[in-house]
Amino acid sequence: MTDQKPSLSQRLQPLLQRLKPLMQQAKRLSARGWVLARHWFGIAARETWIVLKRLPIASYSFARAMADANYAHRLTDLYIDGASSLSAAAAAKQPAPAPQPVAVLQDAGPDSALVLLSLLQKEGRFLDFLQEEVSSYGDHEVGAAARVVHEGCQRVLNDHLSIAPVRTEAEGSTVTLNKGFDPAAERPTGQVVGEPPFTGALVHRGWRAVEVRLPQVASSHDVRILAPAEVEL
Repeated sequence: MTDQKPSLSQRLQPLLQRLKPLMQQAKRLSARGWVLARHWFGIAARETWIVLKRLPIASYSFARAMADANYAHRLTDLYIDGASSLSAAAAAKQPAPAPQPVAVLQDAGPDSALVLLSLLQKEGRFLDFLQEEVSSYGDHEVGAAARVVHEGCQRVLNDHLSIAPVRTEAEGSTVTLNKGFDPAAERPTGQVVGEPPFTGALVHRGWRAVEVRLPQVASSHDVRILAPAEVEL
């Protein structure tokens, strides 16, 4: 009795066992390749769509540049200057704005201030009141003296100065300081955060000198003498 020969599948079984790890590895590589292919295909599709979206404006620019010489010159300037827009290319050709003048500090002349101070002393005894030690006086005595000073000083202001409020609104009303407001004339207080416009309550209207009418003084007059010493004989 002869031995039965192994079938073809049985004879190929050792070969299949050796090829099985290689087939599994090839399957994994195939899966990774498909993932990479999808990734790069997505990138290519997005880039193609970006280019296609620019196609209408490119066609319009080409047609207009062929028909309009000025527009063609503007495109040329844009290409040469490397600007990001036509407006930026045009702005690049504009001359640079002149620098703002730097504020120069200067000493305020004392003569006018001394003349005004001497008038306040003459009419309202302003310096006498400020130089007096009032802590030993009662409130009614200080109030009586302040009334005299107030009347005299108010008369000086009315005769020699024209004064108007900086803001015409009533104190306590809501006002807005727009961008570019003059910080010398309008001063925001409290919690100032960010950029204008600022909106808040008007605490003080401020004062502005509209006209100054100080008297002329002789060149020989010493304006530093605010009030002459009085000697009774």
